Amino acid sequence: MSGMELIGSEEKKEVLDVLETGVFARYGFDTERKGVFKVRQFEEEFKRYHGAAHALGVTSGSTALSVALSAMGVGPGDEVIVPAFTFIATYEAVLEVGAIPVAADIDASLNMDPDDIVRKMTPYTKAVIPVHMCGAPADIGRILETCRSSQLMVLEDNAQSVGGSYRGKKLGTFGEMGTFSFDYYKTLTTGEGGMVITNRKDLYDRADWYHDHGHDHNPNVSRAMEGRTILGFNFRMNEFQGALGLAQLRKLDFIIAEQKKNKAAVKEMLAGIPGIGFRAIPDPDGDTATHLAFNFPTEAQAEAFQAALGAGGVDTVCFKKNKWHYLANWEHLIAWSTANPKSFPFTNPIYRGKVDYSIRQYPQAHDLLGRTLFLGLPIRMPEGRLEQIRAAVKKAAEAL
Repeated sequence: MSGMELIGSEEKKEVLDVLETGVFARYGFDTERKGVFKVRQFEEEFKRYHGAAHALGVTSGSTALSVALSAMGVGPGDEVIVPAFTFIATYEAVLEVGAIPVAADIDASLNMDPDDIVRKMTPYTKAVIPVHMCGAPADIGRILETCRSSQLMVLEDNAQSVGGSYRGKKLGTFGEMGTFSFDYYKTLTTGEGGMVITNRKDLYDRADWYHDHGHDHNPNVSRAMEGRTILGFNFRMNEFQGALGLAQLRKLDFIIAEQKKNKAAVKEMLAGIPGIGFRAIPDPDGDTATHLAFNFPTEAQAEAFQAALGAGGVDTVCFKKNKWHYLANWEHLIAWSTANPKSFPFTNPIYRGKVDYSIRQYPQAHDLLGRTLFLGLPIRMPEGRLEQIRAAVKKAAEAL
């Protein structure tokens, strides 16, 4: 489930290259770094892996979203449609640029319901952020079709499904921009860090300038002597993160293959149990298999099964009860408790819409997430662990 399982000699070698230069910053000191540009190299290999024209390393997946939204021109007065099931950073990033996140429901894929986009659109809708949750793709084909017909921009949040695809095309490359997270728990980890990708040079340039205080990175003049086009901030990835990312990216296909193998083994254990169903995946070939999501006819059955599995040493997550990944549990967002004491941007007079975060806006999420359990799948699965899961599943099935 996380690249931290495979930290080894490859990562050490890349980090040592940086230590030997003594240059830890992404920009400047070109002579002293002796040709070592780890972030630049990571960006090059990452965009090549995804078939994208441009890639930009940043400090986190959260800042990747903010940088991308800023580059796309999303700001005060705008609404952005976001699924009710996602990590809270997706909503925070929209608020960070002064726009308002609008909750969309999910479908059987547990990702954004394409049909709900039309229901949630208003004259203020500027963009849609589909999130590829827990390793599997959203129905990005239908989402893109809906957004294109309504002239809405699409920003793919692919923090949890790096390396995944939909009909042979890598996730993150369908919309105007795509973002990724590399925190410690992610499939590809740099401790912290993130990436923005796009095929549009104009959006890349604005993201590039913005993430580094407006520097235009003109190679013909020294740093800080370039021209300026826009103001920005500091969201630069450092060379240690770039070094780790390089080593991890080269292991990504192996990681996904191992997770798929482990997922298939556990799914086979559950498949014959009466009443259990599985998450619908729009393109199973594009699944990165970080999680196995399985559901029950009722919440009570899910709770009983979860308790029995836990007693057998197998932990699962019910995201309806999770404080970080389900909108209904974000009391601070629902109360408009932003970092600004005036509750901006909710109270910004420029915004003319009306936002509603009550459960009636996402009834399918409230139902599905209560009946669904998620089992995280490690990259390394020793035979003894598989047998432990098998025994726990057998006992849990008796509890139904």
